[in-house]
Amino acid sequence: MENTKNKRSLMSYAPDIKVVDCTLRDGGLVNDFFFTDEFVKDLYQANIKAGVDYMEFGYKASKDMFDVKKFGKWKFCDDKDIRAVVGDNKTDMKIAVMADVGRCDFKRDILPKKDSPVDLVRIATYINTIPAAIEIIEDCTKKGYETTVNIMAISKSNELDIDAALELLCQSSVGTIYLVDSYGSLYPEQVRRLSEKYLEVADKYGKKVGIHAHNNQQLAFANTTEAVIKGVSYLDATVSSLGRGCGNCPSELLLGFLKNPKYNINPILRFIEKHIVPLRESGLKWGYDVPYLLTGILNQHPKSAIQFSKEDRKDYYEFYLELLESC
Repeated sequence: MENTKNKRSLMSYAPDIKVVDCTLRDGGLVNDFFFTDEFVKDLYQANIKAGVDYMEFGYKASKDMFDVKKFGKWKFCDDKDIRAVVGDNKTDMKIAVMADVGRCDFKRDILPKKDSPVDLVRIATYINTIPAAIEIIEDCTKKGYETTVNIMAISKSNELDIDAALELLCQSSVGTIYLVDSYGSLYPEQVRRLSEKYLEVADKYGKKVGIHAHNNQQLAFANTTEAVIKGVSYLDATVSSLGRGCGNCPSELLLGFLKNPKYNINPILRFIEKHIVPLRESGLKWGYDVPYLLTGILNQHPKSAIQFSKEDRKDYYEFYLELLESC
């Protein structure tokens, strides 16, 4: 029987919705996080004026694992770099960072909340690293942070594993659990069913549910709105879909859809004019393209499509055959 407790209509006003801007973090995977200071400061101001609830600055990646010379500063999100942009952040918008299981030194690099401008730590994990994710969640909770957890590549996981993961995570101190379509392979009907599954368990434990969609099949926005209608409340988006490979749900589409009057698309449009258009003109590539469509259809990681694009290949049919052989 369908769970209608959280269900909304397209015209619903939903004050519990939170928009999370992931432009720097997911977009940083396109340019190795080499954003100009002006880009970051203008994005911060645009998000504030647009009514965005959280702005994710990037990763808390371990400097022992990643060469700081090969990446921009938002790969590491030192608190001093965030403060240079937000000061004491005396605004309604909260600051987020992502801690990737196995790629961060959370005990060393994530300071107590009282000493940091960060409000929310988003933990990224695969199904098989849930225990390690819970360790980070509990550490960050004790330090005073809000926490969310992104269960990545959910389209590759079986139902029993998803059920077990949701139970384990909901018994932790995490506040929100994310449905993540890492490969952009899910369709709205699947997102509808998964949203119901996540919400059923989350409601039992008093948790929230979020969605992070990828646009391989031009469904990131459709899947996000489907999740909203089912009752999912934390919504990830990036300006002009700027993100790894095919990108994400576009902020301007999402803000134009939401009925809460606090959201305002105008500052994002101005930011696109000033920063996104020149970024595209500079040759930086992201967004929907045939190679990403093919990996999405076949439920495969986009790394092969990213390499295809880097090599400036155009033999789409041959690439499709290569993907089929690797299935």
